[in-house]
Amino acid sequence: MSRTVNVVRMQLVNRQTYIWVPLMVLGGAFVLSLAIWAMIRGVGAEGDLYGGGSQAPLWYFGVVGVQALTLTFPFSQAMSVTRREFFAGTLLTAAIASALLAVVFVVGGLIEQATAGWGMNGYFFYLPPVWEAGALGAGLAFFTIALGFFTVGFAIATVYKRFGMLALTSTIIGLCALLVLGLFALIRFDLWGAMFGWFAEQGALGLSVWGLVAVVVVAGLAFLTLRRATP
Repeated sequence: MSRTVNVVRMQLVNRQTYIWVPLMVLGGAFVLSLAIWAMIRGVGAEGDLYGGGSQAPLWYFGVVGVQALTLTFPFSQAMSVTRREFFAGTLLTAAIASALLAVVFVVGGLIEQATAGWGMNGYFFYLPPVWEAGALGAGLAFFTIALGFFTVGFAIATVYKRFGMLALTSTIIGLCALLVLGLFALIRFDLWGAMFGWFAEQGALGLSVWGLVAVVVVAGLAFLTLRRATP
């Protein structure tokens, strides 16, 4: 466990990757959203306003996942860190960073509810479908999304390290083909209603739990690939 904690410390040597850059992206998107809402209110528009800029730092965690492997994995191997320790420490670092970001989102959402959307009915952190299970449910949703993007980015990087660019490109094309096949099946058998009904039944909390299950599966596949990856 101590060696795993050392991997966490190694990852956090470059705090800007895990902490400062996501916060800067979030802060920049937030300020721009406030400016846009002020202009909209300035021309007399009414109703609630919602911004999609809050997604930006969540998407960025995919980049963090790639960098977590490509920038530190060779160094960790030179320091005689096992692949299992590197994997566990890196995922623990991602979980900590995702939890911190989720706390920021929850605090921001609570402030928006208390201030009627910053006095403009503008909501950046508070999205009703995500908050239907309360603050804890929203926190779990944001945590799951951030950790999910990180895990996907990390898995992509392991495929590249293990098999090279050709295999990575083939894998991405294959996944896109499966996605298209899935969409065709939804259209062909008229399953859209059943799918959206299932999503509505699960709610944000249920989808977050299923998301964590998917994260575990992707992380397991990434570890199996990492075991034979070369620095």
